[in-house]
Amino acid sequence: MYPTGALIVNLRPNTYSPRRPLTVCIKPLSDSAGANIYLEKTGELTLLVRDGDRGPGQVRCFAWDQGGLFVEATPQQDISRRTTGFQYELVSRRPGPHLHAPSAPCRPCSEAEVLLAVCTSDFVVRGSIQDVADEPALQEAAIHLVVSRVFRQKSRVFRAASGGSGRWRGHVKTLLECGVRPGQGDFLFTGHMRFGEAWLGCAPRFKDFQRTYRDAEEKGLNPCAVATE
Repeated sequence: MYPTGALIVNLRPNTYSPRRPLTVCIKPLSDSAGANIYLEKTGELTLLVRDGDRGPGQVRCFAWDQGGLFVEATPQQDISRRTTGFQYELVSRRPGPHLHAPSAPCRPCSEAEVLLAVCTSDFVVRGSIQDVADEPALQEAAIHLVVSRVFRQKSRVFRAASGGSGRWRGHVKTLLECGVRPGQGDFLFTGHMRFGEAWLGCAPRFKDFQRTYRDAEEKGLNPCAVATE
């Protein structure tokens, strides 16, 4: 509160193995103001979040060994109206499509990426797209799903629909530029949780996933077992 001067924030996991790549992601709070946030290592600063930057692309990720956070207050006439804050996550994977703006965020996943996503994602479900709500201010879109089968979910993203239909409902997010729209067909939806929100990863048509899985199974290349029927 009332930011002045600067401070260094070092984020450390409870346990750390150099063989497990660790990524740090930060997201400024919606009302954060009064300071710039930099990545700092050996005196060199790289700007991560500019004061007042809460728009598209607000999540910033970097490898844990790239440095710590340097939070520097910006000149203000009335600091009593300023509070700087951010959320952070430490995850055991490198920055990529599920963490920070990838180089090709809307590119369809390869067959190998789909098989790996089924084994490593925070949620894996079979379903269809009911509706898509665009959020232009955030450059995001919320995809509302009707789910017929939940293979895995670490958080309660999908909840049983009322009426005992055996269906689940929930929504996941993606970038607005991907242009996702409602349509016919069954898909396999995978993805990761990011700051309490479910973000879409690989989403092949379910029949294509079944074919890919069977082909890999015949060759003994499946990284994990999943009931595809």
